[in-house]
Amino acid sequence: YKFKNRRRKIRYTKMVYNVQKVYPYAKLAGEKLKEFQVVLDTISNERARRKYAKFAEKELEKEFGDDLRKLTFSQGKILIKLIYRQTGSSSFEIVRELRGKFTAFIWQTMAKLFGYNLKTGYYPEGEDRQIEEIIILIDQGYF
Repeated sequence: YKFKNRRRKIRYTKMVYNVQKVYPYAKLAGEKLKEFQVVLDTISNERARRKYAKFAEKELEKEFGDDLRKLTFSQGKILIKLIYRQTGSSSFEIVRELRGKFTAFIWQTMAKLFGYNLKTGYYPEGEDRQIEEIIILIDQGYF
């Protein structure tokens, strides 16, 4: 890339760093969600589904909670977008499906208080084009 000025180069470098940091978590989230969905599809009892969803949430919290709490604000926003990219659903929809409407509402409210939006989509042809290009370069081994 050729940059018009130093400031744009610094912004791009920061974006690359942030995407590199959160992309593995987004990929893992997509894989884990598919695993959990397979199990949830086999459970017919609603109470057992909710119990399994809570178990899965605790397992993820134990495994990744500390690392995710250390993310910066911009890394958190990128992670929300990349989760949408990997799963095809917003973080809000995922929480609503697994934990219920009220819990999703509570999480969305908390996220809004801190400047996030769990309903954020991912637009690779629009506003998220730069993130998409960085991901393609990461997948090809350039970063």
